[in-house]
Amino acid sequence: MFTIGEFAKHGRVSVRMLRHYDAIGLLRPVHTDPTSGYRHYEAGQLARLNRVIALKDLGFSLHQVKALLDDDIGTEELRGMLRLRRAELESAVAEAVARLAQVEARLRTIENEGRMPTEDIVIKSLPPLRLAELSATAASFEPHDIGPVIGPLFERLCGLLDTAGVTPTGPGLAYYEDAPEGGGAITVHAGLPVGAQVSGGEDFQIVQLPGVERAATVVHHGPMDDVVPTAQALARWTDAHGYRSTGYPREVSLHCPEDRTQWVTELQEPIVAGG
Repeated sequence: MFTIGEFAKHGRVSVRMLRHYDAIGLLRPVHTDPTSGYRHYEAGQLARLNRVIALKDLGFSLHQVKALLDDDIGTEELRGMLRLRRAELESAVAEAVARLAQVEARLRTIENEGRMPTEDIVIKSLPPLRLAELSATAASFEPHDIGPVIGPLFERLCGLLDTAGVTPTGPGLAYYEDAPEGGGAITVHAGLPVGAQVSGGEDFQIVQLPGVERAATVVHHGPMDDVVPTAQALARWTDAHGYRSTGYPREVSLHCPEDRTQWVTELQEPIVAGG
């Protein structure tokens, strides 16, 4: 048998915690010396201790943990609960990382307020494009609403074109419109340029995207969750040079490796002379 200190060491918990578990009947020692009060545990009790810690980490109260263990929860059921909790935690971490990136982007935007942008902004015309396209609706034009919509659209579109044996003739392009339902919702279009021989079907549409006579363009480096400073720099430049935007900027994916920090995207904002 193990002393309480030895059992705590093997279980990677504190002695104080084991005393508390004993007091509430959650994990009692196999023997308590009636004279000294010293507690002793068996190695087999580590299994129950592991389940206590696992269930507690799942968010159950100690009272609920005791009820579950007294019902003799099986290993497979516990494993399933742990997997579910792991997925929830991974999702929460991903959301927190995305929110942090957005906060950092807003901070950089605030820091750059009042400064003239130094990015290489170029005015050029945009040719018309024939696109294979998928569309969906996002709740708003904020990056955290656009990202979960546009990514899966491009992934699905690439798969459909690959299955159809179609090779795109240029980089992916995203463009946006106000959704018919209003309320700030955005219609998100994910397109890939294709040749004249490609016809649409039930899976994807073929659209003719009109050209733009004049667009202010800038290259954004990094994930699109971090696009706000670049987009606002483009807006400040446009205003400072006497132009007015006539729509949402298009986004051309020039380089999209797995590492999103290495993405390269050109923003193309249609403009006219101000007035």
